[in-house]
Amino acid sequence: MTVPVAFVTTSSGFAYAISAGETDMAGLPPGSIIWRKRLSDAPCGNGTIGNLSTPVIDRTRQTLYVTSCSGSDWAWQVHALDLATGQERPGWPVAVDAAAVNQPGMNRNGSTRWIDGQVVLQRGALNLNSSGTRLYIAFGPDQQGWLLSMDTLTGRLAGAFSSMPSQEQEQGGMWGASGPSVDAEGRIHIATGANFGYTLANRGIAGVFPESPHSWGQSILQFRDDGPQGLRLSGTYSPYNYCQTAASDIDIGGSGAVLLDVTGTDGALHRLLALGGGKQGNAYLLDRDRMPGGTFRRPPCSTDPETDTSLLAPEVQPALGARGPVNVFGPFSDSIGMANQAKSRSTIAWLHDAQGHDWLYLTGSAKTGSDYSVNVPPGLVRLRVVTDEGAAPFLRIEQQEMTVTLQNPGSPVVSSNRGRDAIVWVLDPAAPRSFDIFRPDAPGAMLYAFDAVTLRLLWTSGTALFPTGKYNEPAVVDGMVLVGTDRLQAFGLATGPLPHLPAPGLVGGTAGLAAPMADTVAASLLGQGRDLFTQACSACHTSGAGGAPALDALAGMPRERIVEALRTGKMAQVASNLTAVQVEALATYLTSPR
Repeated sequence: MTVPVAFVTTSSGFAYAISAGETDMAGLPPGSIIWRKRLSDAPCGNGTIGNLSTPVIDRTRQTLYVTSCSGSDWAWQVHALDLATGQERPGWPVAVDAAAVNQPGMNRNGSTRWIDGQVVLQRGALNLNSSGTRLYIAFGPDQQGWLLSMDTLTGRLAGAFSSMPSQEQEQGGMWGASGPSVDAEGRIHIATGANFGYTLANRGIAGVFPESPHSWGQSILQFRDDGPQGLRLSGTYSPYNYCQTAASDIDIGGSGAVLLDVTGTDGALHRLLALGGGKQGNAYLLDRDRMPGGTFRRPPCSTDPETDTSLLAPEVQPALGARGPVNVFGPFSDSIGMANQAKSRSTIAWLHDAQGHDWLYLTGSAKTGSDYSVNVPPGLVRLRVVTDEGAAPFLRIEQQEMTVTLQNPGSPVVSSNRGRDAIVWVLDPAAPRSFDIFRPDAPGAMLYAFDAVTLRLLWTSGTALFPTGKYNEPAVVDGMVLVGTDRLQAFGLATGPLPHLPAPGLVGGTAGLAAPMADTVAASLLGQGRDLFTQACSACHTSGAGGAPALDALAGMPRERIVEALRTGKMAQVASNLTAVQVEALATYLTSPR
């Protein structure tokens, strides 16, 4: 007998196996806990960081690999759990500590050492090689990044690579939620980041260490794992402006490397790597068989986008005024893009459709306001991988979704029926990056479904979800969408036809919708309006600055008066950057009962 199971790990330090199908032959109803395993008695970070990353399953060995953090000394362990029982495999868990990492010859890049008790985060998803004999684990964020290779047969560390060659250089955290990617040739790929602390301390470009050999911050790294030789750097890429962006903490390390094999119109196979959007909001495309950077030092700093060594489109990029990487979420800036100003921290989703086209989907937010802190559409963008005969592949923006404002979305997930009827799923915590999700007033997350061809909004969860962490994404399998918040929630196929959401200009009107969908649309508008008010309006309307009416006074106004004020009245200049949907959302929130 087989049972559909969802495996879940939590920041409180537990791993679960949960029944995820209909009531089965054993009488287990959906949501039943099959087993639970405590991984950490005292999670790090005052009890909030027991597990951060996504585990990985070796189906051949029926083993779940997962990490955990315990105590005030930030002690990390790697667990190997039996899928059926949750019991630890013999010889596990294995400690990740100075005794293991600082063995002679273990680190393949300089003299950097692992320091017990130092705050490090294991946020990136775990990954395995094709045989399941090597487990890859990434660490960040603000000191040196680490990529570790563990021998799963012996339960011992097999290799380590620090992003920086010495303890004095703190850059290159490997903190992206998607973790390392492994291709069919066994090559490992991961992006590194910058240093938030260096930016606050105004270390500038000197703090990026561009002249230092073997310093690999703000780069995409490719490795071979050659047995006794351990992890060997086999190729690199650093954006042309890595010096300026790393100095401003606009790192690319929040995005994961997506590996795609694409057949061109001439039948040629292109083994590619795509990365985006990163905090700057760019998308990059590389030939992973011909990584453009060396293994000794990054290229010199540049301010000319045409010197970028990724695969560039032939046309001028409007945001750059020259050829260069594709800026997906604007406005383009080399100096503004940290914290809540970041455009994106998610990983691309790839769809090879039934017609043989290859599409990439990116989530994030364009920005507005004097300090680029206000999110505006687009938050979802579709790019095409162009493979013209005889030319190198490149990326081109094909579609933008302009009706939904996303606050800090996780990576998009695409579901399809063999490339047909594709849907893009996006989970948004509905709060800025800096918002404390442990607050009692934390907003509920929003799950969105978009048509993958038109990017038309098909469905939203309304306010049905509970608070969720940043960088989270749904899992889609067999017609079911699973979302982890402070609990596991599942969405399934509808029993009847779903009504369409109204056209973008009419989102405020729900009279033509069936009642459940009308409620969902109204709830979606309410949540979006609340977020817009908090970000852009509350400073004046909660303090009375300039005679601005209080929220209670606004609630007593007719909806039409508020819409008119925002569109053509005294607030039109302030609201000039808002879409029609956002105006409707604000009006919905301001006139809603409290």
